[in-house]
Amino acid sequence: MGGSEVTQGSDGARVAVVVVGAPVDDDSASGPPPPAAERDAAAALAVTPGEEAKRESLAAAAECKQGAAAETGLQAMAVTVVRDVEAGGLDASTSGAADEKPSWFTPKRLLVMFCIINMLNYVDRGAIASNGVNGSRKSCTGGTCTSGSGIQGDFNLNNFEDGVLSSAFMVGLLIASPIFASLAKIHNPFRLIGVGLLVWTIATAGCGCSFDFWSITICRMLVGVGEASFISLAAPFIDDNAPAAQKTAWLAMFYMCIPTGIAVGYVYGGLVGNSLHWRAAFWGESILMLPFVILGFVIKPLQLKGFTHSVKTKEYGAILNPELQDETKQGASTGVDGLAETLPHKFSFSSFGKKVLTEIRYFGKDMKELLQEKVYVINVLGYISYNFVIGAYSYWGPKAGQDIYNMASADIMFGGITIVCGIFGTLSGGFILDKIDSTISNAFKLLSGATFLGAIFCFGAFCFKSLYGFIPFFSVGELLVFATQAPVNYVCLHCVKPSLRPLSMAMSTVSIHIFGDVPSSPLVGLLQDKINNWRSTALTLTSILFIAAIFWFIGIFVRSVDRFNEQSEHGVPAVERSNLRPLLDENEEARAS
Repeated sequence: MGGSEVTQGSDGARVAVVVVGAPVDDDSASGPPPPAAERDAAAALAVTPGEEAKRESLAAAAECKQGAAAETGLQAMAVTVVRDVEAGGLDASTSGAADEKPSWFTPKRLLVMFCIINMLNYVDRGAIASNGVNGSRKSCTGGTCTSGSGIQGDFNLNNFEDGVLSSAFMVGLLIASPIFASLAKIHNPFRLIGVGLLVWTIATAGCGCSFDFWSITICRMLVGVGEASFISLAAPFIDDNAPAAQKTAWLAMFYMCIPTGIAVGYVYGGLVGNSLHWRAAFWGESILMLPFVILGFVIKPLQLKGFTHSVKTKEYGAILNPELQDETKQGASTGVDGLAETLPHKFSFSSFGKKVLTEIRYFGKDMKELLQEKVYVINVLGYISYNFVIGAYSYWGPKAGQDIYNMASADIMFGGITIVCGIFGTLSGGFILDKIDSTISNAFKLLSGATFLGAIFCFGAFCFKSLYGFIPFFSVGELLVFATQAPVNYVCLHCVKPSLRPLSMAMSTVSIHIFGDVPSSPLVGLLQDKINNWRSTALTLTSILFIAAIFWFIGIFVRSVDRFNEQSEHGVPAVERSNLRPLLDENEEARAS
């Protein structure tokens, strides 16, 4: 048997030292036998057979008791080593992983790279809507026919087909976003971004090679699939690596690329489409993204907070703790296998099928946990209401402005206001939240206040009969409304534990599109058909911003916890820690000895 001594290493981790020899608690190990024992040794040999059997029985019982105590001591030592591996080895490894960043990495370099990628995503959205790429249909008036231009002209698309084409990417985006968020649990998230960018690059090149409506529609769906990985995983990476005092400002710079990218896309699509060909615009986008695809597969990937693997802890626990070995064996025989046994025996699962079922089960658990987070639900409800208005503004705004104020160039007017206010408003919201202290409660205060004031200014703008009153009021309103971009995403990232952030961002994106900007445009069009008054329609639409402000105002009073640093201890999932805790607690004294 042996005793154990716990010493403190230079790095603060405990080291369990096993001393081979007599048991620690055995009095005979403390020194040589007393003289009286030597004198009685011969007398001990002269015993009756009955006494000898009794003594052997007592000795066997004592040996069993000593063996049980030794086994308990060893198990306590085993758990001590497991916990020390967690507290020392894994903590050192995870902190080392945080400190030993790839040689290419600096936080600013990561931000710039992600901002460029984000801008390219939205350049594509702007380009396909530009006149140079989208073009116009063939038309015949008075016996004179004019050839069409762009995608509409080449494929002879009607307005409905053209509308489907512009939003086809949304199908791939909404389906793939939660899938990529779930895959981040079993694959490196940085590599998943590379995979998504590869799909995006191939799909945009495919748009340039398309030959009819259905071929380009499928390619646009795949563009959405490629974009899904980036929008789900990029923001958590930025949040991890931004300076603590500038997290929201960095998110603001990232989301500022949305209006900037769309504006650049309009210009890019018009120039390339008119001077070369609309197909060249898609090929150019693909070429511009290609270097980032290569980097996504070649450079050493970053680790995302909340996704540190704990394989070493499992191995140490199973080796040193017999109970964990039993649990591991039992766990291997339950789970999906148990589910398979409950199904008809004639149906057999393949290995792939089991993995898919396992991922679906984990996805369901994560979704349940996400929807139980009141702060997240309230934040997304406000975001849906907000995006309902912004989506309709972007689609119907120029037409409403032209009808109400007889604008000669409504596209340029609304586009210019949106670009300028989008850039400065988004940046201002991020910097202001950092200035007043980035907390979830302060984020809700900024969200509700900015949205409420923005709604007042936008509502008032449409009440003016003069264009000169409309422009300044609407500009201020847009500036305030766009100030919500960074804070609303900050709440999505910080109200859930790190491992749920990709799913949080993915489901937020899915929700604001399915319930926000996708239905808002046709519903506003339906309302306009009923009342035939653009001023009343615009005022009705703008009033929905007050609903968003109310949701975010409620969020101020909901108990919120910033869970950015909430992590399973030392990167070890709570389930694994719970397997070790009971044995450790029962043998606390043995561990301290």
